[in-house]
This record gives sequence, C-alpha cells and structure tokens, in this order.
Amino acid sequence: MFTGIITGVGRIVAIRDLAIPFADGKPLGAASQYGKRVTVEAPAGYLEDVVLGDSIALNGACMTVTALEPAQRRFTVEISAESLDKTAGLAEPGPINLEKALRAHDRLGGHIVAGHVDGVGEVTHFAQVGESWELRVTAPAALGKYLAYKGSITVNGVSLTVNTIADSPGGTEVSINLIPHTVANTALGALRSGSRVNLEIDLIARYVERMLTAPPQPQKASA
Repeated sequence: MFTGIITGVGRIVAIRDLAIPFADGKPLGAASQYGKRVTVEAPAGYLEDVVLGDSIALNGACMTVTALEPAQRRFTVEISAESLDKTAGLAEPGPINLEKALRAHDRLGGHIVAGHVDGVGEVTHFAQVGESWELRVTAPAALGKYLAYKGSITVNGVSLTVNTIADSPGGTEVSINLIPHTVANTALGALRSGSRVNLEIDLIARYVERMLTAPPQPQKASA
C-alpha cells in the first residue's frame, strides 16, 4: 500500500531481458516476449532501510526488490512482460518516481494507493501558468466513470487532485494543477505533450462501482 507521496526520484540505469539463455548465451525467442530486469539508481541514503523483498512503487507500479547494491545506491526489480504491456516508462532509461511501501505508523499524506496501474494515459498539455503548472492528461474511456471533480488520481505514482473533467468518445481529459514543489521533487517535470503516463484511480471508486453494478444475490429461504 502507498500514499502517492513520492519519497525520491531515481533513474533507470540498466535494462536486461529476463529470458533464460541457451548455453551459447542467446535468449530463447524474441526479447519482446519476456519481462525485464530493471536496475534503478536511487538518491543518496534512500536504500538504508530497504531489504530484499521490499515493495517500491516505480512510477506508480508496485515492484519487488530482487537485488540490492547499497554502495552503488542501486536496486533491481524484475518486471513481467504483462506488467510492461500494461504500463508506461518502466523499461526506458531516465528519471522515475519512487515511493516505499506505507508503514502502519506513517502519515497518509496523499490518498490510499494500491500501486496497481489501471490504465495508461497521454499528456495533452503541460505548461506553466503563473507560479504553478497545468497538466492535462487524457485517460482511457473505460476509466472516465471513476474520475470526479476534486477527486483523487495517481499519475506516475503521484497523488493529485482533479480540477476539471472533459469527456469525449476518445477518453476523459482531466486537468491538474501542479505546485512548484511537486514539479521540483518528482519526475513529472520531465513530461511533455504526448508522454504516456501510468494512471491509478481512487481505490474507493472501485468499491462504489462494484456495489452499484454487482448482480443481486438470491436470498436463502429461512428454515
């Protein structure tokens, strides 16, 4: 479980196939059929309380630490082909948002985030407006019903508040205001028009939708 409050900005520095190689060192089949072993360089001191098996969200996607190199400030995760197909930016060199899993005594500074990406959106606008920045993202049409004015959405792992909503046949565009602190302390500042971003809807919205759409269950006759 996470909160959407980024605890560090890392950088993907190495990407390798997860395919098991033959004796000659060549992988079996096409590389696109396999997951990736991704190595991330973390900020200084970030890994001091991290151990093997810990969960760290990378751009909002919960991953398990499979290797640690504290002296080099690096850790490695293994990402399946399915996860790579359903997310964006997890197998490309460059900056990435990091959040360690929530501890029971931590403050819930953002909102309840599961670290499960619900869909990939596309940035349609990102520009400075006064002292802040306006970010507009088009979410897949299937996610539109979960987005609400002043509701929460997670973009690349960052808990954000929806300011406006515009529905269209191609999806739902949300407008979000970013304060300078968010731009300076996350990897969102590297976004551009056309960038693909990981989106997670509000957890409560999932349950509300299920309660409203689940078929009624037949009542058992009393004895």
